[in-house]
Amino acid sequence: MTTLIRRRDPQSPNETWRIYFGDVQAGTIAKRTEGPAGSPAWQWFCGFYPGSHPGEQTVGIARSYDEAREAFEAAWRVFLSNRSPRDFDEWREHHAFTAWKYAMWDARCRLPTQTPSGRSRCFCGAMIDLTTIVAHIRESHMRAANSSHPWARN
Repeated sequence: MTTLIRRRDPQSPNETWRIYFGDVQAGTIAKRTEGPAGSPAWQWFCGFYPGSHPGEQTVGIARSYDEAREAFEAAWRVFLSNRSPRDFDEWREHHAFTAWKYAMWDARCRLPTQTPSGRSRCFCGAMIDLTTIVAHIRESHMRAANSSHPWARN
């Protein structure tokens, strides 16, 4: 069984832990930066989208990191019990498409939806069009998108 992995987010201005289930970000635990004096210092968010329905994600606050972690893990067990392998694939595909789209923009390439012909050249050199874009991303870029981030190094 895949276990939850917590990794500190070095780019966050406050202490933030990103939580992964394999290669999918399952949520976060973070130190709160606002709130009245004496209010709980930690917050957590459990779930991912796409791959779940709106409202299935849960959030909470806690007085300590350990309390936040326990609450997150309890919420995760409920969230996970309602997931199928397809839900995780949906998140991976969305993540890969988003990474690909930004790579296209960084390379100053146009998406097929941005050309009158509906055709374009991918930053990898392949010709793509509106009917081949999804298959191209899955076959040529999905593994790269899902392995290029720190959470993929388990």
